[in-house]
Amino acid sequence: MTGPKPTPIIVLMGVAGCGKSTIGQALSDALGWPFRDADTFHPAANVAKMSSGQPLTDADRAPWLAAIAAWIDARQASGEPAIVSCSALKKRYRDVIVGGRHGVHLVHLAGGLGVIQARMAARQHHFMPLSLLKSQFETLEPPAPEEHAAIVDVSRTPQAIVAEILADLGLEGAAR
Repeated sequence: MTGPKPTPIIVLMGVAGCGKSTIGQALSDALGWPFRDADTFHPAANVAKMSSGQPLTDADRAPWLAAIAAWIDARQASGEPAIVSCSALKKRYRDVIVGGRHGVHLVHLAGGLGVIQARMAARQHHFMPLSLLKSQFETLEPPAPEEHAAIVDVSRTPQAIVAEILADLGLEGAAR
């Protein structure tokens, strides 16, 4: 006999500018699940540091990752499916927020430097400057096969990306 099915949580990961917020909101609209952007978990000191063009250290990221993990745990404890974004550039970061949590699905929104640079150059009112993008790509450790991540090419429309994620995760029937 098996226990209850774990509450599904989608974690959208990728470098700045890959579309985590856009896709997170689109998935939220399609599924009716709450979406929380990882930027809202950052302490003010992290935002100030990034706004001044300084990349975060692992020590800076630790409380941010812990807050995201706690949010995921709270959603699962309440039985509420949800979507959260997090750059999660290194495997050890993903271990904190995904770890051995059943029902947590990692989706890597992947794109080339040129595609992401163009997106970041076009967006306004975001604290992450284009100058930090190169450090994001240098830090990125793409998910390993054992992480069972869905890898999605972000060079397409948000609608196509959402459709692929829903199909990859077997959630087409859950969409409104």
